[in-house]
Amino acid sequence: MKMRIASLSLLALCLTLAAVPAMAQGSYNNGPANGQIDAWTINFGFTVSDSFTVSGGGGSLSSVAFNAWLDPGDSISNVEVQIGSSAFGNTLFDGTVSLTQSGCSTNGFGFDVCKESGNFSGPALGNGNYWLTLGNASVPSGDPTYWDENSGVGCTSPGCPSIAQENTVGSIPSESFTVGWGSSTTSTSTSTSGTTPEPSSIMLFGSGILGLAGILRRKLF
Repeated sequence: MKMRIASLSLLALCLTLAAVPAMAQGSYNNGPANGQIDAWTINFGFTVSDSFTVSGGGGSLSSVAFNAWLDPGDSISNVEVQIGSSAFGNTLFDGTVSLTQSGCSTNGFGFDVCKESGNFSGPALGNGNYWLTLGNASVPSGDPTYWDENSGVGCTSPGCPSIAQENTVGSIPSESFTVGWGSSTTSTSTSTSGTTPEPSSIMLFGSGILGLAGILRRKLF
């Protein structure tokens, strides 16, 4: 009887150990969407780069989520994601990530504020500080899209709030986003050349002219 109990206990222990993932899941969260202050263009040649901290042993990046401002009815099909050790760096990863859109609501300026989420097979990162850069967001309608600015309010992760830069103006308040690491089961990324966009410093949207990249606003307000 004792031998049977011991055998069952050993079996239960083995099953428990088998259920433990080989790599602990972790994430960096720079806080929820604000949706009412401002947002920064991430297409038409404009890019935004935000810092993040990997802690808890690190792992392979496997997901990204951020909040975007869009014209009503628009959606982002994919976005270029770059990971590096400095702002706008892409030495660790440069790929196009397909996105799923959810949780949209209309803000006081008439934009849809939506959560954009994607999985990808990213680089293995140890504990430390890195940069996430978003650009070349693809919107089927051809409209501009904007990354929500939240200044890191409500962030919950070690090292937060993020610091941020825009490719034409330099330092800006940081944006709402989450990156996750651990084992990734679904890859939706495709390598890109990581070309450097041409900067522009001319503000738009109030003008109503959206067709030319040279006159697109880098921020909304």
